[in-house]
Amino acid sequence: MSKIHVLSEHLTNMIAAGEVVERPAGIVKECVENSIDAKAKTIEIEAFQGGIERLIITDDGIGMDKEDAHLAFMRHATSKMHSEEDLFNIHTMGFRGEALPSIASVAKVELNTNDSNESTLIRYSYGELICEESSSCPRGTKIDISGLFVKTPARFKHLKSPSYEFSVIADIVNKMALSHPEIRFKLSHDGRVVFQTSGNGKIQEILYHMYGREVAENAVYFEGKNDDFKIHGYAIQPKINRATKYFMYITLNTRLIRSVPIQKAILDAYSHFLPPNRFPIVVLQIESDAQLVDVNVHPNKWEVRLSKQNDLLELVKNTIRDSLSNLLQTVQIKPKVKTPIFEQETLNFPYPIKNERKTESIIEKGFKKKEEYEKSYDYPIKTNPSIKEEKIEYPAGLEVLTKPELQKEESIQEIESVEKAVGYEFFYHLKVIGQLKDSYILCENEEGLVIIDQHAAQERYHYEMLQETLNKPCNNLQPLMLPIQLDVSSNIMSQVNTINEKTSFFGLEFEPFGNDQLIVREIPLWFQDVHEEAFLYDLLDFFEKDNEIDMSKLRKHVLATMACHSSIRFNRSLTMDEMKQVIEDLKKCKQPYHCPHGRPTIITMSDHDLRKEFERG
Repeated sequence: MSKIHVLSEHLTNMIAAGEVVERPAGIVKECVENSIDAKAKTIEIEAFQGGIERLIITDDGIGMDKEDAHLAFMRHATSKMHSEEDLFNIHTMGFRGEALPSIASVAKVELNTNDSNESTLIRYSYGELICEESSSCPRGTKIDISGLFVKTPARFKHLKSPSYEFSVIADIVNKMALSHPEIRFKLSHDGRVVFQTSGNGKIQEILYHMYGREVAENAVYFEGKNDDFKIHGYAIQPKINRATKYFMYITLNTRLIRSVPIQKAILDAYSHFLPPNRFPIVVLQIESDAQLVDVNVHPNKWEVRLSKQNDLLELVKNTIRDSLSNLLQTVQIKPKVKTPIFEQETLNFPYPIKNERKTESIIEKGFKKKEEYEKSYDYPIKTNPSIKEEKIEYPAGLEVLTKPELQKEESIQEIESVEKAVGYEFFYHLKVIGQLKDSYILCENEEGLVIIDQHAAQERYHYEMLQETLNKPCNNLQPLMLPIQLDVSSNIMSQVNTINEKTSFFGLEFEPFGNDQLIVREIPLWFQDVHEEAFLYDLLDFFEKDNEIDMSKLRKHVLATMACHSSIRFNRSLTMDEMKQVIEDLKKCKQPYHCPHGRPTIITMSDHDLRKEFERG
């Protein structure tokens, strides 16, 4: 008996659905693309419970007659291709004829359509035709989808929360609006409109709805062409940037695509204008002969293959770089009244209070002989007893921790704290000799020249200090007289509750303000040394794509960003006492040799190497 057999049409549709319909956003993409192919001028998307419970997509396109509406649910039935040649000359969004049968196999679907002559109603329930009859509806098509994946639990369990699923839908609709600014889009969630465009063809207006006035005002228009490609779009001034690469929107012949090489070309264009690990906001629209493009790579139609790709990459890089160079703007500093942080006054007690012992600072002066060490210190210095075993010469009293009588008096915790704070003999041999370019502290020791990056050093110190502060939930909050307002996209708005669950640990809570803004009414006390608005935008960028961010990763990002914002900046002249204080701060760090981002805080050049460079043997 033969082991090979032909699968049923329903089963093949369910297999195809695994590639085409991964989540509600996939349904929205496929249906909106069909509406665009139907020459719709208005497309409305309604989602309920993140699209898991129900999705309604309505358009005012050309609609279908009864026969076409029936055939639309047949596998590989399409009006957009007739011959093999058409496969290599595709001008429509859809062409495979898989979307509707795939959706109908995993959900309940009701289709209402009108081609100006007749109206048709068709109902499917998980692959089974339930109803096909005449109806009454306006010109265009309305598709109502509910009960997604109810009968395929293996797929249903992989869906995330409704807020996250809607954020993916919102991201898709935003991208669709940017690629088709001539179409009016309207997106609502649970009956509330969260995003809509006017359809007047202005991309800057859509950018305004997505990211606010500042982004729209700083959008630089660019255009360029060669023999095979024509490009145009908007590149946002590099002074406005993001922490992730998901703000580069690329369309090819109005089709949304993902392309790592094109993204890299955009980043190359910005390479001279952006700091490391920062990414631009760009809307790039590419036009080319359809015969140079192969869109039949994957059923989701995100990936494409391009002939003469290198020519396109060079055009993108040069066009954007030249446009930015001609219209580059410097960062504008806006005066801002800082809300004072009120501190509790010193309490006066009616009874005597024992003052804590104050540790004197250690002189950062290098010596060569032990006798000079002993003369320079008039009090014992505690250190790690394990260091003494390495037979390194220290000032008198360094071996005090090894004495049994002291070990009886000191607790284990106190000894450990001394070891962590004073365990780096390297810093006790440094002598500050000056500052280079208002950015680097120059020191000398017995070995030669030591150069300290003042900003990276302070980043490390503040990072470790903040680690202690933010290891537990923050409850000390300061109300703001004027709340901080943040312009955000609709997918961030849909995740507000999830974001607050994560950020409340740090004392931050976002409140919706209209359809495209969040406000912060209180800030934690540790926030006083941070550039509030820039920091909050960075934080929200991490939720732009995935709300399941690892808590430890988020905490590290918060600490590193705070440490950076609150540290001594480059190009700042320091006094001798301030430079010595930077070294004192490094002594207190558990890992003083790299900043939180991995950059070195200290580099050295030995006396031997200096002599060699000066040809002194």
